[in-house]
Amino acid sequence: EVRLVESGGGLVRPGESLRLSCVTSGFPFSIYTMNWVRQGPGKGLEWVSGINGDDGISWYADSVKGRFIISRDNARNTLYLEMNGLKPDDAAVYFCVNSALQFGRGTQVTVAS
Repeated sequence: EVRLVESGGGLVRPGESLRLSCVTSGFPFSIYTMNWVRQGPGKGLEWVSGINGDDGISWYADSVKGRFIISRDNARNTLYLEMNGLKPDDAAVYFCVNSALQFGRGTQVTVAS
């Protein structure tokens, strides 16, 4: 059974940071490209960042470039997203997604003063 379980969301003030985690099982994590996507209130899904399984090359949406850092630990089958300088527009449910388009259930990030 494929599982992707996100955690680390919460309520923060603008400018603060959060680190999201996604623990996976049931598929060969180390060879899968992994992504973070988000869905803000009343909005559609927005791709945030992705990272290759083999070489660790990563890429980012313009909206988060320079503020967010994606990483992975293939030994722990875990994906991370470090989010710095959070803005109200970053508020969303964040999902990890593998390259087979299998999603976790998401973790809520709220940014408010």
